[in-house]
Amino acid sequence: MGQLEMLDVRKAFGTLEVIKNVSLKIQDGEFVVFVGPSGCGKSTLLRVIAGLEEMSSGDIWIDGALVNDLEPAKRGIAMVFQSYALYPHMSVYENIAFPLRVDRLPKDERDRKVRRASAILKLDERLHHKPGQLSGGQRQRVAIGRAIVREPSVFLFDEPLSNLDAALRADMRIELGKLHKELGATMIYVTHDQVEAMTMGDRIVVLDQGAISQVGTPLELYHKPVNLFVAQFIGNPKMNLLPVTCIAADARGATVALANGAVLTVPVKLAAGLKGATLTLGIRPEHVRLGTEEEASLEVTPTVIERLGIHTLVYSDLETSQDAFTALFPGMVAAQTGVRQIVGIRASDCHLFGPDGMALERTVAAHEIDPSALPMETAAV
Repeated sequence: MGQLEMLDVRKAFGTLEVIKNVSLKIQDGEFVVFVGPSGCGKSTLLRVIAGLEEMSSGDIWIDGALVNDLEPAKRGIAMVFQSYALYPHMSVYENIAFPLRVDRLPKDERDRKVRRASAILKLDERLHHKPGQLSGGQRQRVAIGRAIVREPSVFLFDEPLSNLDAALRADMRIELGKLHKELGATMIYVTHDQVEAMTMGDRIVVLDQGAISQVGTPLELYHKPVNLFVAQFIGNPKMNLLPVTCIAADARGATVALANGAVLTVPVKLAAGLKGATLTLGIRPEHVRLGTEEEASLEVTPTVIERLGIHTLVYSDLETSQDAFTALFPGMVAAQTGVRQIVGIRASDCHLFGPDGMALERTVAAHEIDPSALPMETAAV
């Protein structure tokens, strides 16, 4: 079992409130990712769960037991840190076996658990090596092995891949996904990298200034962000935001006017009193299209072009936006810096946010949050 529940958890350092009344229930066997910018409180929340930081108030339950007053070793959790924290003078075998020696397990039981962990992590041929003889990815696997042998109810990962290079991070993401499926264990993973969050998590918890902004599956957060913060944090490249004025509101949605006079009717479930309000229109770079055939057009002049092979990213300046307007096109698109282009957007691809920054609920097709409803060739992309 590995069910965890937090009720109104709060953590303050003096007058600085770092965690603000967080309530969350994590089911047995889930892979949950805490994500957010630096300073949002995600690592502190993980340390509170582990018992390495004392809560200011609230309750934490693990497998139905209240653990508020339990020391870390008695909570049924194992934590893997950003730093590998391996003993350089010990072999891989001895590093993995260390917590079992502390618990005074018999030698044959220690050996069985170490061999099982090393087989899962493909470290069998490295058991006699010292950490200095290993690559970064292998060292991280040793640190994970040391957690596995404890057979915890919950695994806690605090940015474990941030010290690795980009290619190795991608490989380790796959390995951790396989490990989760093989162990069937509850895992809580902290990262500031939303790509890691989207690719690894069953559910994502987006934290902003110590509070939960939104909890959902990766596709729920991508297609239905609840506010501007989540909309820009989830998705790479981040969503474009444009100021618009609501000129009409009816059963079809909100009709908005862009700064260049273009008009769109965005299909949203409306709140009263939108007409005349200044709203924010969101459009993801991958939904920007070349040409004037779409419902609304924008004139852009590229300032930076990044050709990535399969895709091309085009960044343009807009007078109505402080950030560059970003478009994601196919790799061979004809685009040049300084040469004006017309791009189009569809109302059905747009998000709309009220004056308070909260999203207006869209009327979306089922396939937007259910990839199994997509045609086979589309879902595989």
